[in-house]
Amino acid sequence: MTDDILGGLYPFMDSDELRHKRDKSEALRNSVIQKAAESVSVKQQFFAANSDLLIEIATALADTYTLGGRLLCAGNGGSSCDAAHLSLEFMHPVTAGRPALPAINLSSDNAMITAIANDVGFDHVLPRQLGAIGQPNDLLVVFSTSGCSSNISSACEKAHRMGMKVVAFTGNQGGDLAKTPYVDYCLIVESNSVHRIQECHLACYHILWDLVHTLLADQRMRLPGSY
Repeated sequence: MTDDILGGLYPFMDSDELRHKRDKSEALRNSVIQKAAESVSVKQQFFAANSDLLIEIATALADTYTLGGRLLCAGNGGSSCDAAHLSLEFMHPVTAGRPALPAINLSSDNAMITAIANDVGFDHVLPRQLGAIGQPNDLLVVFSTSGCSSNISSACEKAHRMGMKVVAFTGNQGGDLAKTPYVDYCLIVESNSVHRIQECHLACYHILWDLVHTLLADQRMRLPGSY
């Protein structure tokens, strides 16, 4: 039946070509199912191991907002998109009745990034911004799938020395971010696939957003800087 259908679609192909196309389609279908299963498995293992830590982080961020602090976010490449996404979630809540809370993505200003990188060096891009706008009661969240980005490590050190709490989203074995004393909370997705790591990061910070709002539910109208 499949060969008949493919034969109607591709009348100039012989039976071997049709068989090859069918086998290729089946292989691609299996690949989709396998990757989806991997994504689910990575998330299940991560949350089984890190649920308590995620609640600690949510509590720290809720405390940050209670004290008038802000969420600051940073990352490189695809991880900068996660930083943008996380800051957007807090600034523009998608759930009715939840207030906007102050969040800043330090990886979004192209003019700022290229100016500092060109004039001083890429590793100074984030620390310089932190030094200019950061406050001790802010909380920094960084994203790095490898955990080995030197500019991210520099940002963590600067934030720590300024008195901020620092949260790292990373992958594999955590890299440098899992070892540095400048990170207070390190969420490690134990996978060597960048895609699986980022998919898990996405699920994690969506849950983080919900937890923070749940913790702040009784004091929404009294939060400094909320809207």
